[in-house]
This record gives sequence, structure tokens and C-alpha cells, in this order.
Amino acid sequence: MVQGRYVLAVDIGGTFTDIVLQGDDGTGGRLKISSTPPDFEQAILKGLDELFTADLDRRGVTRLAHGTTVATNALLERRGARTALVTTKGFRDVLEIARMRRPALFDTGFEKPRPLAPRSLRFEIDERTNAQGEVMRPPLSGDIDGLAEELSANDVQSVAVCFLHSYRNPVNEEIVAGRLRDLLPTFHVTASHELLPELKEYERTSTTVVNSYIQPTVGQYLERLEKGLSDIGFDCEVQVMQSNGSLFGSRTARVQPVRLIESGPAAGVIAARSLAADLGEPNVIAFDMGGTTAKASLIENGEAFEAAEHEVGGGMNQSRLFIQGGGFTVRIPSLDIAEVGAGGGSIFWMDQGGAPHVGPQSAGAIPGPVCYGAGGTKVTVTDANLVLGYLNPHSIAGGSQKLDQTAAERAVDTQVAGPLGMSRLDAAYGVHRLANTNMSQAIRGVSIERGRDPRNFMLVAFGGAGPMHAALIARHFEVERVVVPASPGLFCAIGLQVADLRHDYVVSYELPNDPDGGTVSKLFDRLEDRARRFVTDSGLSVADLSLERFVDQRYRGQAHELSVPVPGGRPLDRTDLHNAGQDFHLAHELTYGHSTPDEPVQLISVRLRATVRTPKAENIFAMQADSEPRTGGSRLAFFGKRDGVLSTPVVSRLSVPVDEVDGPMIVEDMDATTVVPPRFTVRRDDVGNLVIRSGR
Repeated sequence: MVQGRYVLAVDIGGTFTDIVLQGDDGTGGRLKISSTPPDFEQAILKGLDELFTADLDRRGVTRLAHGTTVATNALLERRGARTALVTTKGFRDVLEIARMRRPALFDTGFEKPRPLAPRSLRFEIDERTNAQGEVMRPPLSGDIDGLAEELSANDVQSVAVCFLHSYRNPVNEEIVAGRLRDLLPTFHVTASHELLPELKEYERTSTTVVNSYIQPTVGQYLERLEKGLSDIGFDCEVQVMQSNGSLFGSRTARVQPVRLIESGPAAGVIAARSLAADLGEPNVIAFDMGGTTAKASLIENGEAFEAAEHEVGGGMNQSRLFIQGGGFTVRIPSLDIAEVGAGGGSIFWMDQGGAPHVGPQSAGAIPGPVCYGAGGTKVTVTDANLVLGYLNPHSIAGGSQKLDQTAAERAVDTQVAGPLGMSRLDAAYGVHRLANTNMSQAIRGVSIERGRDPRNFMLVAFGGAGPMHAALIARHFEVERVVVPASPGLFCAIGLQVADLRHDYVVSYELPNDPDGGTVSKLFDRLEDRARRFVTDSGLSVADLSLERFVDQRYRGQAHELSVPVPGGRPLDRTDLHNAGQDFHLAHELTYGHSTPDEPVQLISVRLRATVRTPKAENIFAMQADSEPRTGGSRLAFFGKRDGVLSTPVVSRLSVPVDEVDGPMIVEDMDATTVVPPRFTVRRDDVGNLVIRSGR
């Protein structure tokens, strides 16, 4: 057997599960396999059995980096635990009161999502801590015991404990949460001060309730996965991708699953950032189109944008900097990713007025598009792309998914072409362009709506379906260059390979109107001590630990903050805090288009980002050594009325010349298909990336 050390990366999507194996000697393997909802771990175990042949030692796998949609699915599909909220007397309805935000100001039919903890399962405790952290009224033991009886009688599985001002002094929360854990040992109990010791009562309550709601589901999934891995011969640590684009251990993920709600999309952004650094490109738009959704994120000056809070389940999320009030608020650091319901499995439909739409409904992995032959009956974007000639008419994903072109053509004829009075090809092309229009909203949300000109950025396109649509989307924004990396359909899994471990710490500052360098430094020192202890307890090396300091600031009277970095490694002084205030004015101008430098700035919270670097394999983005030049002849493909049906060369990636050639061309990888339309050029660079440029 080959005695190497390997890192496994597994990314679960709505349609496919992607697996990347990378050894420290450069060896490895890559696999794409159909997902198996709701038991997603079954696809992972099946894929690993297929990937690990007799000459690979499973005991050589040191860790498994995992991106998963389990937390997101549990929340969006409301398949979480029966959850109760325990809060301060008088604050039972904070989830309904929320914030005065509406996704559509004049939509009289808008309804807020039903709280995850229904009112009948929200309980008040007669306790009180004031804004200075002084305990005015401790909880009574008799009240806690009676509460435990009520929770048990109501078949509650998970409990969120969130008291007023517990971020200042958590003692009352500690008493109640500790007693409930003693009395109800099978219950999952989340105390807000353990998760988010920060002001803002609604955001803290909402985040704690979301964590409680998904905690049993995520915990059970990780337990099944780890047991399954052990059963088939793997003894490795499982690390999970967080929403902020970094990894943390499965033990922490079980306790704080709210941190992995955007697990999958974040990995793709990290991969795009790393690839851009290799290419020497500081400004990049990452565009990821999978089977269910399309995502876009901006990387500027080599850094991905990050938001302190985001919203889940509120429809299209154009930017996490602007929460619209249509979903569940989660105040956890996350990469700023705009997401729309437009993917390969997105369904075509017409409204009552006869207007055509694509998505956000998706056929998913089961039953999937019509052409999968698994019971799908509604036309999807994948069906349209097959009819247009873009997809291999026999199979995709390395042969793991067979396609039925006749079924797709029949569905397009009856559901699109017939009702709209169009030809089959015009109808399919219309579905393709509608999907492009929807996905363009995501790119607009992270560029134009943030004051950035997309023409100044390069587009990195990935995901199983992204390279088929990227060229026309780039032309829409007048983006000059598109880069399609090697293994684009496995790109998010590759992102897991290059991600670091990270944990975030935050504490509210007590004197926002009078920031003092010594006091702020002491808060950072405490957080840094916690970070070092956590790293040591996790068996990691403190030598690999880097600490970054940030302060959250706002203008007096504002409700929202912006984070700016401050120097680390030494005590802060008044000059540092003054400079942080000046940086805040600049950040406010860049984010919102205006600033008022004469206005006083309040320091609200201090944040610490603790990162442990993981070993990185060399040439992780390079084309696999077993790739071969291959030409598949040509096939007829339709590119709209202007160009019509063209005989289009079909080649493998290694057959693309290193010098620019004109489209049209279709490049087939094992995990994705790249379409180069007419009036575009394409070349292959020295590591296997496809570089597409817009021509005439």
C-alpha cells in the first residue's frame, strides 16, 4: 500500500457530492457523485469506498475538511428540533417585534417567517440584570425547576436561553442554563453568552434560537458521518467549513452549528481568493453556479468581504451588508455572498399572466431534471442546456449521470415552446438567458450596488454549471476576462483543502462614548488568552496561531456598526483609537456612499480573529496528471438568433491551445462543461486554467 499522508475534502451540494483527495507527495484523486438526501453521509461513504483503491491506505488520511448544507437545509425546510426560548420577563415577543425592516416596502402581502420557537414554547423567568451588568434580581431555583417540568411536558428537544444584558454579566444565564442541563440531560441547551456575548437583544436572541433549532440535526449528522467513516476504516479528524470561510473542529460544530449555515458557498470564495493570489490578480468576482443556486462574491485587494451578520430564508440575498428583514437574522461573521435561486436544477414556470420565470424552485438531486430520468417532469436549466447542444447528450459528471436528450426535448416542446409559440431551440435558449438574467442580480449585488465597477474585476467561474453561463454573463457586465479553473465542478471542495482553522471572539465595550486604550487592550488580552487556551486544548500548535484585532464602531445614534482593524501585539493608545475612528469614516464612505467626519464615533465591541494555518499542498489548482488531450469531434449547438446553429468543436481541457483561438468551442471536463460562444476567444494557461476573453 502507498503510505502517504492525505487530506480529504468533501463538499455536499444539492445535486452532487464532490470529493478531493490530496497527498503531501502530490498524489490524490477527485470524484463527483450524486448526493443522497436526506442521508447525505451515504454519498460520502460510497464515494470514499470508490475512490480508495487497494493501493491507498485509509489510515494515511489525517483529516477530512467538510462543507455541508445540512444546517441550511434544516433551517430552510424547517426540519429542526422542537425548540423553546427562555428569556427575561417581559421579553417573550422579541422574535416577532424584531427590527423595522421589510424586503419590499410596498408589498402589503408580506408576512414575516414564523419564529422557530413558537409563542407557546417561549417562557419568561423573573430575573434582571441592568445595562451596567449589575444583577438586580437573580432567578429563583423554584422557578427554574418548574420551567424544567414544563419543557419536559411539552416534548421540547432544544432550549435557547437569552437574558437581557447577559453580554455584560452572564451569571443569571449561567445559573439557569446550568440547572436545566442538570435536570434535562438529554436536552440541547444553548446560552447566548456562550455563543454571542454582544449587545443587540433581537440579534442575540435570534442567533441563539437558530443555533438551538439546528443543533440536534447537525449533531446527529456529524455523529453518523464519523461513525460511518470509522466503520469503513478511516480514523481522522473531521473539520467543518464555517460561514466565514475557515474550518473548525466537529466538536465545536456540534455546539455552535449556527456558524456553518453558509458552509458550502464559503469554500468556493476561499478557493477563488487563493487562485487569484496564485495568478497575481487582486480583484476578482467569484461566480459559483451549482444545481440549486448561483452565488457571487467580491474579492478586492486580495481580501474577501465579510459581514458581521446575515439573513437566512429571506429569498434572494443580494448583499449581507443590507439585511432586509425577510428571514432569520444570524449575527455570526460570514463572507458577503449574494445568492439567487438559479442553478442547473432550477425549474422553468409561467405565472398567471403568462410571464416566463426560472427558479427559485429547484428539482434538486431527487428527482432532478427531466433528462436525468429519475422522475423529474418539469423543465430545468440543465434540460435547456442539453437541448441547446451544450451538454454531452449521453452523460455528465464523468459518466456517473446518464442523460436522456429525447425526454428533455419533449419536455421543452410541451412546457416552453408550445405555450410560448416558439421553436424548440428558441425556447431552450430563452430558458438559458432567463437563468443568466437571474444570476446577474447576484453579481450586481456584490459589485455595482457596492460602488464597484465590475469592469475592473476578473470573473472566476466555477461550479458544475457556472462555466456554461459565465461568458455571456461577463459580456453583460463588460467584464473582459473569465477564468475557469481546472476541476471547476470540484472547486468548492478544493477550497476546503486550502482553508485555515479559525475561531472568532467578541465582547461588547462598556464605555462606547469614551474609548480608552488601556481598557480596550485589556479586553483584547482576555480574548487572546481564551484563543490560546482553545488552540492548546484542541491539540494544535500555538506557533501556527495568528491573532487579528478589530473594533466595531458606529456614529452616535446609529443601529449598525462597521469593523475596522487595529494594531496587535502591543497595548493600544489614544492615537490607535483615533486612527481607528478615521478608518471608520473611510469604511462608512465606501460602504454607504457618505460619511460625516465631524460626527462622534462610538466604539461598541472588540473582536478577535484567531487563525491557525493548515499545511497547503503545492499546485492544488493544477490540472490532474491523468488528464489527456481528447477531441470529441463536434456537435451542433445553438447560440441564439444572431449566430444560429453552429458545428462546435468538443474538446478536453488539455486539447485547448495555449495560444488564443476563436470560439465557439465546448470544453468537457469530468466535473463540468465550459461553453465558449462565438465572438469569444479561449486559451489554456500553464496550470490548466481556461482564460476566456470577450471579442467582437
